[in-house]
Amino acid sequence: MNIVLELFVVALRVLWAFVAAAAKWLLRPKEKSVAGQLCLITGAGSGLGRLFALEFARRRARLVLWDINAAGNEETAAMVRSIYQEAAQQDRQQAALQAQQAAGHSEEEVLPHCNLQVHTYTCDVSKRENVYTTAEKVCKEVGEVSVLVNNAGVVSGHHLLECPDELIERTMMVNCHAHFWTTKAFLPKMLELNHGHIVTVASSLGLFSTAGVEDYCASKFGAVGFHESLSHELKAAEKDGIKTTLVCPYLVDTGMFRGCRIRKEIEPFLPPLKPDYCVKQAMRAILTDQPMICTPRLMYMVTFMKSILPFEAVVCMYRFLGADKCMYPFIAQRKQATNNNEAKNGM
Repeated sequence: MNIVLELFVVALRVLWAFVAAAAKWLLRPKEKSVAGQLCLITGAGSGLGRLFALEFARRRARLVLWDINAAGNEETAAMVRSIYQEAAQQDRQQAALQAQQAAGHSEEEVLPHCNLQVHTYTCDVSKRENVYTTAEKVCKEVGEVSVLVNNAGVVSGHHLLECPDELIERTMMVNCHAHFWTTKAFLPKMLELNHGHIVTVASSLGLFSTAGVEDYCASKFGAVGFHESLSHELKAAEKDGIKTTLVCPYLVDTGMFRGCRIRKEIEPFLPPLKPDYCVKQAMRAILTDQPMICTPRLMYMVTFMKSILPFEAVVCMYRFLGADKCMYPFIAQRKQATNNNEAKNGM
């Protein structure tokens, strides 16, 4: 094709992409069903991972929960089983009603097949071999994963020069490297079937950074880069049946960054996100095959401004918002907690 004509076609496709994106903002797309599909969630023992598990359970997905904390993981599984029991009860009630209305059919014939199960595995996603071994067990004992939610995350809570090397390595391993291992474990079957969904739970700090959490920002930037490159690779391979969603929330009130503060006059307009709200927004994006979700939407603007403004202009904005040192109170609290623990343990 003539390059001028091809450029014209590309311009039309770009314009159409803008129109399609605007239409999705105005007209809510229909959510796809994940009922019966196997969904694996890392870091499912608490926080956002637990809430993701409950949301997928409400949509009748079968679940595999990974966490390094076995007790927390089992607590999540118990909550999921409770949701499954409620779903089964609703199915029985509906089936009884259908049996009365459908002459010649027994209740068993119209009762929906509901084989919803949740499986828990203790896995340290920072260890490559642990991930591969556990993934192999999942495939043998449960089945092939259709939805992979890479959610596990940690934060060291130290200034760079005060942060032990081991904590920096662990942050990078859990928040970034683990995405490589889990994806390599489950993507081959998705490619074979041309079906699946990979969700990367990153952070707004994977799009723009702040002072004092260098390791965390680097790990989340890495996760975002990995996700974007993987998405392009799937497009290049024409595997359109495999969807990807990047989740980049602002500060979420899970306790992970307790103490983080921006300018007090700005805080009422940009408070920490409620975990339930964050996960519900992410679920809507996942179930409508949205490639990326930033919560709140103001984060899109911040990312755009950071991309076009000179660095010194960004610094001025950060200082005005109180975002330049917003992590300092959090780091101070973590340091105080560490000192108190050491004193109690006689260290």
